[in-house]
Amino acid sequence: MAHLGPSRILVPFRLLATAGMAGMGLATSRTPLERLHFDNVALKRLPVDPSEEAGVRPVKGACFSRVTPQPLAAPRFVAVSRAALALLGLDAEEVVTDPLGPEYLSGSKVMPGSEPAAHCYCGHQFGQFAGQLGDGAACYLGEVEVPPGQEPQLLRENPSGRWEIQVKGSGLTPYSRQADGRKVLRSSIREFLCSEAMHFLGVPTTRAASVVTSDTRVTRDVYYSGNPRNERCSVVVRIAPTFLRFGSFEIFKQADEHTGRQGPSYGRDEIRGQMMDYVIEMFYPEVQHDHPDRVERNVAFFREVMRRTARVVAQWQCVGFCHGVLNTDNMSILGLTLDYGPYGFMDRFDPDFICNASDNSGRYSYQAQPAICRWNLVKLAEALAPELPADRAEAVVGEYMDLYNGFYLENMRKKLGLLKKDEPEDEMLITELLQTMHNTGADFTNTFRGLSQISCPTEGEREGEEELVKKATALLLEQCASLEELKAANKPTMDPRELAMLLSMAQSNPALFQMISDRTAISRQLEKLGKLRDLMEAGPDELKSKQAEDWSRWVTRYRKRLSRELEGVSDVQAVQEERARVMDGTNPRVVLRNYIAQNAIEAAEKGDFSEVQRVLEVLEKPFSMQPDAELPARVDGDAAPKQTERDEQPPQQQQQEEEEEEEEGAPAASKATARNPVPYDSRPPAWAHDICVT
Repeated sequence: MAHLGPSRILVPFRLLATAGMAGMGLATSRTPLERLHFDNVALKRLPVDPSEEAGVRPVKGACFSRVTPQPLAAPRFVAVSRAALALLGLDAEEVVTDPLGPEYLSGSKVMPGSEPAAHCYCGHQFGQFAGQLGDGAACYLGEVEVPPGQEPQLLRENPSGRWEIQVKGSGLTPYSRQADGRKVLRSSIREFLCSEAMHFLGVPTTRAASVVTSDTRVTRDVYYSGNPRNERCSVVVRIAPTFLRFGSFEIFKQADEHTGRQGPSYGRDEIRGQMMDYVIEMFYPEVQHDHPDRVERNVAFFREVMRRTARVVAQWQCVGFCHGVLNTDNMSILGLTLDYGPYGFMDRFDPDFICNASDNSGRYSYQAQPAICRWNLVKLAEALAPELPADRAEAVVGEYMDLYNGFYLENMRKKLGLLKKDEPEDEMLITELLQTMHNTGADFTNTFRGLSQISCPTEGEREGEEELVKKATALLLEQCASLEELKAANKPTMDPRELAMLLSMAQSNPALFQMISDRTAISRQLEKLGKLRDLMEAGPDELKSKQAEDWSRWVTRYRKRLSRELEGVSDVQAVQEERARVMDGTNPRVVLRNYIAQNAIEAAEKGDFSEVQRVLEVLEKPFSMQPDAELPARVDGDAAPKQTERDEQPPQQQQQEEEEEEEEGAPAASKATARNPVPYDSRPPAWAHDICVT
């Protein structure tokens, strides 16, 4: 599909049909969006708030509240996902050329059969129970029946036979709290691109069908710096079998011992039973079929949720993905990746990688994700009691880490091309690889991608082992950080005076230190200081020599392990080719790095939407070489598009928007001067380190 370039899509009027002779009037045929067949089972099976009172309020005894999405001014498409729309039986070309398409897919106009509603849920946020949360900006539009001919794999993942459609950013709901229910272009583009990127990486996820922007504006302080700016309201269409989450079951929670907050439906145990029946019957039919006893059914359901959660977090770890806000309200009851906010894919490998600039304690760091998901499962188990006996839940949670480790090792063996044998030493080999990557500041994605170029040792190799190890080492050194990059990475984020004060307090008043500080965070700061001190004493040549030594040691061990893959094999070449094929189909060339998303956002904010669609097309084939799509089409204003949203506006409106943009300023990352185009599969450019996501 050609890029969506101009945001206003003009379609000549066509006489599509005439009414019968009796009416002698004109009748237009229904568009594909108007022909969607809705069957909104969730609203039939789960209690809906009888009140339609406007404004933010507690919602008791209900799972949904009916809402009216707020229309946008002049909505238009930024981008659409052909693959996600196909889930609904929709053709992207028809949707894009439908004059009412942007209105329907922003909630500005309600599709026939749609029943807009907002879901009520609670959640533990950063470890503390927050009480009622709910869909503060998202809106359930309804459930569309799966069209005929859908792929069997998709039907296995979604046995309900329906896809739930949501619009995110469609305005106020009873759960909007102090917010306005709107989303802006940058956050909408990030959610749209990452939802689809994760799907094509093979990671279970909710999907995103489109992004619509508008002339409606809201004020946002992007960096909480006291410098707000006006931004365009935008809406993402999200698709999933269901958007129910762990927090959906926390609406029944009794008063929390720490915060004093309780769920709005505390005491309504019959609704908990209704919800469990609905979720299990609709989305876990095999559990319903195999366990006639209710308690055993509920235990089996919780075990399957636990298994899916362990699987998805293992996949996150293996592609270097950090979610950023793993609160219980952001955990899918189906084990999908849910709610893309301040996420990030790691560039330089760092187990302490924190993608959310607001996560000062590192609670949701990359290496913390498996344990945090286990903690969230414990909270889900508490929310399901007494339907789920506590002792049975505890036993299931006890299985989690072994299951997670199994998924993780299985994925990592594929990433290293260890396909023929599972050996006890593999875990240590993987650990040493990650430690070497950390020590050398190696790029996570590109280092794994390069491993397929390291061959298994074979008899009769023309080059000696030492020379082959040297070549492999040189290949991996290309992905290592420079001395200056490592110094910047290890610069403590805490003010030295504050750190000194806290260390003194830890000695003189341990009880007070425990109350106001985080021992883990302090240890992390001290570790950074130690590394920085060592780096300050090293020179570039010394560092490069040390990096080469570290990689040479690991490559030697890796090739020794690879040699055992060939034991008893007659067709060595076939094994080598299969290994490379599996590795290159497991280790992506391209992931949605922050700088890639930022380039697309900045172009879109200037009216050029083509880069969003271009990035999507690259992300749809993350494991493949794409010679015609290696570089962004536009970087910081260079290579201006032939036609943009602004080109179609009256001169007075163009001038007004230019003046508004001058007054508003721009994000720090967009103030960089001319940037050289960077390939999508490249390590991030220097300016990318200034991107701040909250």
